[in-house]
Amino acid sequence: MKRLILILTIVFIGYVSKSFWEEPVQHIIPSFLKDSFRYTVDSINENPDFQSAIDTINQQLHSLFASFNNSLSEPRDTNVETPNLTSPENQIFSIHNIELGDSRADVEQETGKPKRNSKNEYGVNWEAYHENYQNFIMVAYDEENIVRGLYTNQDLIASSTGIELGNARHLVQEQLGTPESTIKKGVINYEISSDGQYDVFHLDNSYTTIFYDKHEDNTVTAIQIIDETLEKNKDALYTNSSHQLKEGFEYQLFDLTNASREKHDLPILAWDDHARETARDHSLDMAENQYFGHTNLQGQSPFDRMKEDNIRFTTAGENLAYGQASSIFAHEGLMNSLGHRENILQENFDYLGVGLAFNNDSQPYFTEIFYR
Repeated sequence: MKRLILILTIVFIGYVSKSFWEEPVQHIIPSFLKDSFRYTVDSINENPDFQSAIDTINQQLHSLFASFNNSLSEPRDTNVETPNLTSPENQIFSIHNIELGDSRADVEQETGKPKRNSKNEYGVNWEAYHENYQNFIMVAYDEENIVRGLYTNQDLIASSTGIELGNARHLVQEQLGTPESTIKKGVINYEISSDGQYDVFHLDNSYTTIFYDKHEDNTVTAIQIIDETLEKNKDALYTNSSHQLKEGFEYQLFDLTNASREKHDLPILAWDDHARETARDHSLDMAENQYFGHTNLQGQSPFDRMKEDNIRFTTAGENLAYGQASSIFAHEGLMNSLGHRENILQENFDYLGVGLAFNNDSQPYFTEIFYR
């Protein structure tokens, strides 16, 4: 009788946890390199050995309840106030009441101290300001601590034209005119092939990129503003690879993911070094062996690689991106691809590891590993 009850219990757990072991695995390639594509991997935790399955379920339930208890100890702060945004004084756009040309002192009077500094593709740092990913912005300074770059994907945009988060793309173009079709890097003019996911405008001696969310009726979802001199100093599409840039892109993609989760009222993911190493290994394998996919040349799935690295999980997902010039463009592209978006906005994930590698042309390969 006890054995029958045990079997029925296992069957019940297997049924109710089906969504945990049938997870989409997604990836994206920018449209200007090749057509984007995706596929799904199912039944990732199937195990033909009955006793091994029992052990696995016990381990996973232990991990699940531990993660649940950890999440209870870090409640979301609902008392953070959205700043009172005012129309910019000297430019078309401001973010969190900050404009290009402001000083670090001006910024930190508005935002407090940065939560993270990380190298970006312009050879300077993105400094991330937020309160547990609420009121999230990234600011780039020059050597004199003057603002030369700004980014946000939250409702912190003010404009003298009235453009704000949630506006339709056609309204943006009515106010700002025809977007740029090319951008010059060194002696090469690169075509801007955004597939309608963003527009680049040359305004106020700066390059302003407006990102759109195709899953929310092509409305404004984020903005990046880069000083013209900083943009022109970047004389190639891809910045020469370095360890500092690799770490910078990894942490930036992690922060961008959490800022998007906060925007959608979802729990914040914890950084996981173990998952980062697994992600880095896969990115490096793709970069060195010139392929792009979730299944490696040895036939291993993401979940095989996680198990091989002793990462225990009840549910997991992997996002891949290749060829984007920065984590910002990678993240915004992933958010516009439904399968990747589902991983980013999956309520049941607890941890995220981001691992990056560059190929010989300094093109970045991004791997995100999400899991509970």
